[in-house]
Amino acid sequence: MNKGNTLSEKIENQIYGQIKDILTAARVKAYSAVNFAMVEAYWLIGKQIVEAQAGNERAEYGEQLLQFLSKKLIQDFGRGFDTSTLRRIRQFYLTFPIRATLRHELGWSHYRLIMKVSNGNARRFYIDECVNSNWSTRQLERQINTHFYERMLSSQDKEAVSAEIQKTAPVLDPKDFIRNPAVLEFLGIKPSSHLYEKDLEMAIINHLQEFLLEMGRGFSFIARQKRFSLDGRDFYIDLVFYHYILKCFVLIDLKIGDLTHQDLGQMQMYVNYYTRELMNDGDNPPIGIILCADKSDAIVRYTLAEDNKQIFASKYMLYLPTEQELQDEVSSVVRQKQY
Repeated sequence: MNKGNTLSEKIENQIYGQIKDILTAARVKAYSAVNFAMVEAYWLIGKQIVEAQAGNERAEYGEQLLQFLSKKLIQDFGRGFDTSTLRRIRQFYLTFPIRATLRHELGWSHYRLIMKVSNGNARRFYIDECVNSNWSTRQLERQINTHFYERMLSSQDKEAVSAEIQKTAPVLDPKDFIRNPAVLEFLGIKPSSHLYEKDLEMAIINHLQEFLLEMGRGFSFIARQKRFSLDGRDFYIDLVFYHYILKCFVLIDLKIGDLTHQDLGQMQMYVNYYTRELMNDGDNPPIGIILCADKSDAIVRYTLAEDNKQIFASKYMLYLPTEQELQDEVSSVVRQKQY
């Protein structure tokens, strides 16, 4: 091999590495800046709410104020300001009443997790660890759930316990920034389904949506990547239809790989949510369909309300595509995508 070429490649790789480091640092800085701007904004909003409610001690007035603010904020700034979010923002101010103690290294998702810790010393511990070890929200959640603070207090070998989790978070990818729903809403960017799906999954969903509408069996398209929030966590249903013959919602979720009990549990949660929150008078209970593709075939399972499983499964099959039709549609798209 030509030594000159080898030297040239080495220099080029060094230059690329330096440029990569610059862009990575800028990306992290931009991500942190947006997140902390949101943290400060939420702190100020919480302060406004607390001070306004302090002027009127009636509990019903406090709830009325939150409902009024939620309605107006959603009109002007999007769906990220429901009353549960405003209560959380209010609690954020009450939990951290001194603005100067807020850490610019932490985003709203960090603080939302830390607020759930009731012990003040533990909260301060997790804040310091997040900053010093550059914990991601996933790392923070894991340590809170495994009682890392309590384990540190009770352990005789604190260094060993600490070494167990002293790993810095991976470098932020642009997709990590884009996919954060809280950041999207704060910036006024409308979420797009294309930000949440892999290429193969998106292709299957696109074709499946068209396939079901073309079946001509009563499907009316409602939404794709339908988002709803529970206790501060966001969930997305791949496709939502309303079947006007059966008078029920049809929820479809796609999983790449084998079907797991977690998938079934998640779909049961989707069905329960629609049953309790979105059903109208005269509607039948919604059903859920999980399309799960493995190496050989697609597995179709129906997850229904427990007291209606058998009755509605047989009734729905008169109108919905058969399991074989759905399987063939998914398999066809997989083959097209692979080639």
